[in-house]
Amino acid sequence: MGCALGKEDRRRRMSHLRVERRLRHDQQSRKKEVKILMLGAGESGKSTVLKQLKLVNGGGYSADERWYFKGVIFANIFQSMQAVLEAMDVLGIPFSNPASDRHASAVLSQRQKMTAAELSPEVHHAIKALWADAGVKTCLSRCNEFQVSDSARYYFDSIDRISSPNFVPDDQDILRSRQKTTGVAEFAFESNKDTVYRVIDVGGQRSERKKWMHHFEDVGLVLFLVALSEYDQMLYEDGSVNRLQEAINLFRDVCESRWFTHSTVQLVFNKTDLFREKLSHSPLEAFFPDYEGKDSPSLSLPEL
Repeated sequence: MGCALGKEDRRRRMSHLRVERRLRHDQQSRKKEVKILMLGAGESGKSTVLKQLKLVNGGGYSADERWYFKGVIFANIFQSMQAVLEAMDVLGIPFSNPASDRHASAVLSQRQKMTAAELSPEVHHAIKALWADAGVKTCLSRCNEFQVSDSARYYFDSIDRISSPNFVPDDQDILRSRQKTTGVAEFAFESNKDTVYRVIDVGGQRSERKKWMHHFEDVGLVLFLVALSEYDQMLYEDGSVNRLQEAINLFRDVCESRWFTHSTVQLVFNKTDLFREKLSHSPLEAFFPDYEGKDSPSLSLPEL
């Protein structure tokens, strides 16, 4: 009798577990999925937004992921200094310290990407010495005249901390890091029990845009990012095309696309802090002659 009751009890428990699993599966199936597509020209900051979403909604970055970003950051620093040194030669900007020629040679002689787990003492010393040179700072202040990461100054200012053997990238270091988006990156998160948001980031360079088409179906929201700070810069792909003008043309194409007839399209102005900094020494009307406002951030932002 006791054995029979035991078997019956086990059967009831198994049946209860099967029902619970089915209910959980049904609940998952009923969840609403909102597909968010991030679009914009190259360097508009889409990847940074995706990183911020991961920090806020995805539990942040693991130790292994932070270790990976060390290599990315080292590459950013090294490539940025190389870009500045090459631009100094093109723009005819001399070093203020004669010893900087030797440090520049040390950096320029290493053409490979720096993706090692640490910066060598030689490279650390060379970059630190170069960043102390007034000519290097003058060149970087003219960064709209050549191609360089807008995080260069941040990393150069932090070269001692970043070169430390115990360096672990913090959230700001990771957000500032730059990798060209090739292909597609996705991040999904739940804001409540009933809705899953799937955010898709696709490369913004011209060569990557042909890949967008595969992700246009069933898009609930299009976030179109525009880096306002790039009003005085030219494309990587075409040095004759203004970056902000390219973004304006691309946004017009997105708004007129048949793919987004039933989608919400939201325009997001990004890098407004850099935009405000630039206005004081790089007039907006010099690049957009039709602009008739004042070069004041408080006036220019709404008018744009």
